[in-house]
Amino acid sequence: MRKLFSFRHLGLAAAVAASCLALSPAAHAGTGSKTKYPLVLVHGFIGFDNILGIQYFYDIPNSLRDDGATVYIASVNPSQTTEFRGEELVQQMKQWAAKDGVKKFNLIGHSHGGPTVRYAAGTVPAMVASVSTIAGTHFGSKVADTILAGTTPGGGFDQAATAGLKLIAWLSGNKTTSQTDLLTALNALSAPGAAAFNAKFPVGAPTTPCGSGPEVASVAGNSMRWYSFSGTSVKTNSSDISDAILAYTADYFGTEPNDGLVGKCSTHWGKVIKDNYTWNHLDEINQVLGTVGKTSPDPVAFYKQHANRLKWAFL
Repeated sequence: MRKLFSFRHLGLAAAVAASCLALSPAAHAGTGSKTKYPLVLVHGFIGFDNILGIQYFYDIPNSLRDDGATVYIASVNPSQTTEFRGEELVQQMKQWAAKDGVKKFNLIGHSHGGPTVRYAAGTVPAMVASVSTIAGTHFGSKVADTILAGTTPGGGFDQAATAGLKLIAWLSGNKTTSQTDLLTALNALSAPGAAAFNAKFPVGAPTTPCGSGPEVASVAGNSMRWYSFSGTSVKTNSSDISDAILAYTADYFGTEPNDGLVGKCSTHWGKVIKDNYTWNHLDEINQVLGTVGKTSPDPVAFYKQHANRLKWAFL
C-alpha cells in the first residue's frame, strides 16, 4: 500500500510538471532545426497539453521553433490504451495535413508516447517520415506491472487515481476525458500489454535481446527512419523534488539500469542512438521546469541536435 500511495504522488508530481503550450506551428528566423517534414511531439502517461502555461516538453517546442522548426503538439488521452491514444494522434495528423498541406511528419514520443507514435507509423505509414522515441515503454514498465498487481479494480486507489487523471484530461481540454481510466493505461504499459502491442506493430524491433533495431525500415512499402534514446540516471539534481520520487519507483527495477520509470532495455526500438544519458524520466523532457542535473546534457540542445539529424536524413 505504501508503494501505491507513492505512485499516486508521482502521478500528481508528473502532472504538475508536464504540459504543452501550443497546438499549432510557428515560423521563426532560425534555420538550424528546420526539417523537411514537421516535428510532432507526443506526451506519455499523465501528460497533457496546456495547464497553467507549463509545457510537458518544457521549453523545447518554443526553442525548436525559434531555431526554424515547424512543431506540432499532440493532444492524446493521458491514461488509455496505446491504440486509443494512437488513433487520436492519427486523427490530429490528418487534420494538420489537411489544414497546412503537410505530406509527412517526424514523430517523436516520450514514454507511452513511444508506442503511441509507432501505432501511427503502422496505421498511416504514408504520413510518417520517421519515428523517434525517448524512454519509450516498448517492452512495458516494471512500475506498471507492480502497481497493476497491487490495485483492486474499482477500489479506493483505482477510483481516486482515475478521478485525478480525468481532471488532468479535462483541464487540458482533451475531448475523450470520460474515457480516461487508470487500469486501462497500466495494462497497456505492462509487460504483457506491451508484448501484445508489439505483435501487432513489430517494425523497428531490436534484432537481439536488449539490442538495436534497424535505422531504416518500411511499413506497407513506406520507408521511414527509426531512432530511440533514453537515460539511466535517477538522482540527478538534489534541488528537484521529483528525483526523490523517481528514486523510490526505481527500486522496482532492482539492479536493472533505468530512469526511474522505464528500464533501459525496454526503451530500445529502431536504431539506439544512446541509452545511458545522465537523465531520469523527467529530465528527458526538461522537467521539472528545467531543473535537470547540473552535469547532465541540456535536453533542449538534445532535441535541437536530433532535429538536425532528421534534417540531414531527408535531404
